[in-house]
Amino acid sequence: MILEVAMLNVKIGQERQFELDFARAGQYISSINGYIKHSLRRCLEQNHKYILLVEWENLEDHTIGFRQSPQYLEWKRLLHHYYDPFPTVEHYELVVEN
Repeated sequence: MILEVAMLNVKIGQERQFELDFARAGQYISSINGYIKHSLRRCLEQNHKYILLVEWENLEDHTIGFRQSPQYLEWKRLLHHYYDPFPTVEHYELVVEN
């Protein structure tokens, strides 16, 4: 399993609409082969900051399966205009779990 992590900085004042559109966008990412689950978490100290966590079976399910799909185009249309700056996305593998 691979964990995708993205720190999302949403334009101030657009947080509520972002959350509504993010809920709609979930249908697109969750339809991709290799998708396991995702969550969006809001920062308590700065409510325009979020963290996106997505679990994939393998890296290519995200980088190829999702990012090269028609579903990604809808995800992008719904969400990418909210970000400033555009987020960095990183992928992690499990080393130790307790």
